[in-house]
Amino acid sequence: MAVQRLDRGDLWKNKARVLQLQLRQRFRVAVDRHRPSVLADRYFSSSVQRWLRRFRDFRRDSLPSSSSFYRKKVSKDFDVEVDSAIFRMLQAVAVPLIGNVCHVFMNGLNRVQVYGLEKLHDALLNRPKNKPLLTVSNHVASVDDPFVIASLLPPRVLLDAQNLRWTLCASDRCFSNPVTSAFFRSVKVLPVSRGDGIYQMGMDMAISKLNTGGWVHIFPEGSRSRDGGKTVRSSKRGVGRLVLDADSTPIVLPFVHTGMQDVMPIGANFPRIGKTVTVLIGDPIIFDDLLNSEEATEASRGKLYDAVASRIGHQLQILKVKVDKLALEQSIRLENHNKDGAERAANILHQVDLDPFGLGSHEYIRYESLVEEARTKLNDTSPEEATADGYTRMGYSCEGGIGSRIRSYMDPTELMGFAARGLLMNCRSKEKHSDTSDISPLKTWKQYLEANMLKQWNTC
Repeated sequence: MAVQRLDRGDLWKNKARVLQLQLRQRFRVAVDRHRPSVLADRYFSSSVQRWLRRFRDFRRDSLPSSSSFYRKKVSKDFDVEVDSAIFRMLQAVAVPLIGNVCHVFMNGLNRVQVYGLEKLHDALLNRPKNKPLLTVSNHVASVDDPFVIASLLPPRVLLDAQNLRWTLCASDRCFSNPVTSAFFRSVKVLPVSRGDGIYQMGMDMAISKLNTGGWVHIFPEGSRSRDGGKTVRSSKRGVGRLVLDADSTPIVLPFVHTGMQDVMPIGANFPRIGKTVTVLIGDPIIFDDLLNSEEATEASRGKLYDAVASRIGHQLQILKVKVDKLALEQSIRLENHNKDGAERAANILHQVDLDPFGLGSHEYIRYESLVEEARTKLNDTSPEEATADGYTRMGYSCEGGIGSRIRSYMDPTELMGFAARGLLMNCRSKEKHSDTSDISPLKTWKQYLEANMLKQWNTC
């Protein structure tokens, strides 16, 4: 009996120990500092994991986060610091100055070909009062704004700093220190932080500018092109929020440019000159069918943002194909124009009668040899005859006058080519037109010398 009691006691002890271990394993949280923190969830018990999952679901469903989208109202006086009196004074000086300098640089030292410029001027100057304007474009070079924007506006508009555009720039590039921050704020640039989502302060400031009827310019791609402007990438969701979360839907005007990759190549410290930039401005993008449809009322806010951004990106890609075609046609037309100009210049030189100037005529060549022969015979003649010879040299020498000037500006090989072509043209024209009215002064003097002076020399 005693042995059975001991066995039962051991059995109950073992059962109690197993139950104790199970309870400890169920409610114990094991932490191993030697393992990565990413694998820490594996050491939670199933009950703790279940409660943690419920808490995450509650937080996602109840609180707005980066993964849920909603309409965030922005007041008009949101950015009081940017609209302070000090920054307004700086903007009144810096914006017109930099804008006109960029305008002169693009239109004076470079060449800007714009198609549809009246669309931008009409949207900027003739839109209803308090109607916001949102311009979107591709991003090729770091100086797209202000160079391209300034080249599209007349100087009188560039002097009005209050009605010029606001734009966005990454805070790690333009607002890295107090000096650059003050400069870019004075030229109407708003800071945005990469990776902070579409509900950050910079986006709210841009919406507040639209709510006051201002003009905001944005690059929907989010960053510069990585292939030198050959393609246009898809638009980011942030441009959709600017369109949908403003108090009134802004006028969205797209334009695409090409050639800025030559003005400011990647890695260059200074912009280039003598380049051609082609800009194509499209029609305003309409979103009424997208916003007033039945699907829009049932769709989530994030899908609406994506739909607006997709339509803007699609329009930019269409304009990109067109502007590349226009730039190619313009380059071909310019090359043909240069060729036609050279041919017209050659034709003009062929048609000019060069006999009065002593150039390009076989009669002049024969006459020059005749004068040289006369000079050799007049070495021992009288002073009067020497005076006549001097008069002949002065009247017909090619060492000065127009002939020498033409020779000084032309290559000898080109001059001989023009002379050969002029010789052929003169010969053909003389074969067709043998009229006495076409006799030039050199021919008359040559006939006079042959009839009088050379006849006397031959008789001597």
